[in-house]
Amino acid sequence: MAAVVLERLKAEYPDAHCELDHTNAFELLCATILSAQCTDVRVNMVTPALFAAYPTAEALSVAPIEHVEALVRTTGFFRAKAKSLVGMANRLVDKHCGEVPRTIAELVPLPGVGRKTANVILGNAFDINEGVVVDTHVQRLSRRLGLTREPDPIGIEKELMPLFPQQDWALLSHLLIWHGRRTCFARKPECGRCVVHDVCPSAGVAE
Repeated sequence: MAAVVLERLKAEYPDAHCELDHTNAFELLCATILSAQCTDVRVNMVTPALFAAYPTAEALSVAPIEHVEALVRTTGFFRAKAKSLVGMANRLVDKHCGEVPRTIAELVPLPGVGRKTANVILGNAFDINEGVVVDTHVQRLSRRLGLTREPDPIGIEKELMPLFPQQDWALLSHLLIWHGRRTCFARKPECGRCVVHDVCPSAGVAE
């Protein structure tokens, strides 16, 4: 089942990738923090000005919080996100010489960063497959496809990891996210044109 899902989604979305615009690990980290409860499209509208003003952790660490708030206001929860961004930058400068670390253990303590964000950074900035990114799309699709019955992201991640080759963990998240955004919608999934409908236990009955 898992192998069939992976194979067919790879064929359907050969260009699947992270849709947060970035050119380096620091930019991706900022963008991922901003993406909480916000669309990638909106984040990509905000980050060019943010990156132009504060292109490095050193620059962002001394940024006036009010200016950062103004730059990220349209992403929602802008005060908390601005605080996380500046706090994250300060910790990078203080603990990691301004560089984004390459382990979950070092990433998770950063302000605004949890395991999901850490997996995004490792998989997309460094090609390190240490875990599976479980966002709302991955959570919904993995349950609909019968890959897990776990209700929470951590439990889902633990069940997905042994089902798929480790080298495909980052790609798996992109494939499920792309499928969730293009076919397997939350309210009205388009099962009639789904490439895995014949192996999906929720085909035609998903809410």
